[in-house]
Amino acid sequence: MSAKVAKSNKSASKEPSALAKLYLIGYNAVQVGGWSYILYQLVDYYLLQGPEFRAQITLWDYTQVAVIIFQNAAFVEILNAAFGLVKSNPVVTGFQVFSRMMVVVGVVMATPTGKVSPGLPIALFAWAITEIIRYGYYALNIVKVVPHFVVFLRYTTFIVLYPIGVTGELLCFWWAQSYARENSVWSTVMPNKWNATFSYLAFLWIVMLGYIPIFPQLYLHMFAQRRKILGAASSAVGASAQKKKAH
Repeated sequence: MSAKVAKSNKSASKEPSALAKLYLIGYNAVQVGGWSYILYQLVDYYLLQGPEFRAQITLWDYTQVAVIIFQNAAFVEILNAAFGLVKSNPVVTGFQVFSRMMVVVGVVMATPTGKVSPGLPIALFAWAITEIIRYGYYALNIVKVVPHFVVFLRYTTFIVLYPIGVTGELLCFWWAQSYARENSVWSTVMPNKWNATFSYLAFLWIVMLGYIPIFPQLYLHMFAQRRKILGAASSAVGASAQKKKAH
C-alpha cells in the first residue's frame, strides 16, 4: 500500500504546477497563432495575390518578421525541456530547434541568395503545418483534452512533412553556399587579433553534411514515438470496445 502511495506522490510531483501549465498553454497557443499567420501569408503570397505583387516583394520580405519571431521563439522549448516543464528530450529538441534557427538566422538572413532560394517556401510550408499541429497538440495535451484525430495528425503528418522540410532547408543551404563560395562573407582569416580563422562556407558544408547522420535518427525517433503513442491509443480503444461488448 505504501509503495502505491509513494508511486502516486512521485507521479504527482512530476506534474507541472498550475502556473507552469498556464505558461505552457499560453506559449503553445501563441505559437499556433503565429504559425497559422505564416501559413496564411504563404497562401496569400502565392494564391491570393497576383504576379504584380510578387514582382514587387519577395516571399522573405513578406514573411520575415513573423518567421524570425516565431521560429526563434522555439528556443524556449529547449529551456522547457531542460528544466523539466515538458517531457521532451532536451538533446533531440535542441537538434530540431537549432537546425531551423540556423536556416533562418545563419542562412536566409545571412545571404541574399538564401532569401530567394526555392527551398524557402518549401521549408516554410512544411514548418507551418507541422508547428500548427504540434503546438496545438501540446496545448490540448496539457488540459488532457486531445481529440484522436489531433493525435493521429501529430504522429502521422511528419512522415511526409519532415522530409519536405529538410529538403527545403538543404536547398536554402545550397543557395547560401553558392554565394559564400563567390564572396568572402561572415569569414575570418589570419592574421587577426583573435588569432583564429573561420570559414562560413566550410561551416555551411559541415552543417549540410551533418544532416546525413542526424536526420535519419530524428526521423526514426518520430516513428518510435508514433508506435508508442498510436499503439497505446489503439490498445485503449480496443480495451474500451471489449468492455462495452462485455456489458
